[in-house]
Amino acid sequence: MIFQIVELKVGMSCQGCVGAVKRVLGKMEGVESFDIDIEKQKVTVKGNVQPEAVFQTVSKTGKATSFWQAEVESESKPTETVAVA
Repeated sequence: MIFQIVELKVGMSCQGCVGAVKRVLGKMEGVESFDIDIEKQKVTVKGNVQPEAVFQTVSKTGKATSFWQAEVESESKPTETVAVA
């Protein structure tokens, strides 16, 4: 696997939300570091990880999660609904 930087938009409203995201990322294999910006609701993950795996891991917190780039590039694109089991 190659080193990647994955940026996600995560609906976090409090330190409890931040703690939940920190907890799941701390357990994830391949993660070297991560940065959480509660004001921008942005999570940046660095490591030997797959973007989809990071997305799925953060989604397990129950927070609204999407890829950052898709959000910023175009607001008019139809969004994909992802079922969380």
